[in-house]
Amino acid sequence: MSRWFGPATVRVIEHQAAVQRRFWRGSVFGYVLNPVLFLAAMGFGVGGLVAEGSGKVDGVTYLAFVTPGLMAAAAMQTAAGESLWPVMAGMKWLRTYHAMITTPLGPADVFAGIVTWTGLRATAGGLVFVAVGAALGGVRSPWAPLAAGVAGLTAAAFAAPLAAFAATQETDARFPVIMRVGIVPLFLFSGTFFPVAQLPAVLRPARFASPLWYGVELARAATLGRWDPTLPVKAAVLVAVILAAGVWGRRTFTRRLVQ
Repeated sequence: MSRWFGPATVRVIEHQAAVQRRFWRGSVFGYVLNPVLFLAAMGFGVGGLVAEGSGKVDGVTYLAFVTPGLMAAAAMQTAAGESLWPVMAGMKWLRTYHAMITTPLGPADVFAGIVTWTGLRATAGGLVFVAVGAALGGVRSPWAPLAAGVAGLTAAAFAAPLAAFAATQETDARFPVIMRVGIVPLFLFSGTFFPVAQLPAVLRPARFASPLWYGVELARAATLGRWDPTLPVKAAVLVAVILAAGVWGRRTFTRRLVQ
């Protein structure tokens, strides 16, 4: 019986890692350069404008405020990039997943491996983000490394439903729509660049439907060292999203790969 994580899932992760080793130079470039550019542009660029005003956002410098938000948002983008077109390739263009299930691996194992690998990649990227943020002065707590785990959890919360959806598609025509209408607007409603309290009152409840908001809140608590009694609930929401989407993903992968 297929499990969410087991020996079969590890085999899929090993495959993903083997592929990644062929393109690691591009990944390292993105993992290191992107945090530097993002944090320099937003933390110091926009942060400089904030400093000319009140000087603080939510009681901290803008760099400290935006660092965990950008980290979680980068995890979301990683998940979207790994869970749409690559899944389409594995299902239809290259049919890699069909080759996988000719082995003892099952469709559920393939799905779980993809989601887990995406979370691991985001965690690695989160560690780099924490290191860069600390070097630039955007990290205020020794608990900050936990934010990297939050990045992985956030990525998995996006990867699971997106991969499940991608498995149902015959073309990638809807993927750009998801990116433009779904992923990009979440930056604005999830507390990434500014507190959600600054949103119009009618829009503030939208944050509860955004996995990114939960990730941002958890990552910010870690990098700023702020404990909030609601943090376990927010973490539980992300886990619930992963588990619920996991049920859907196992079904869509099985339906598509076993015909």
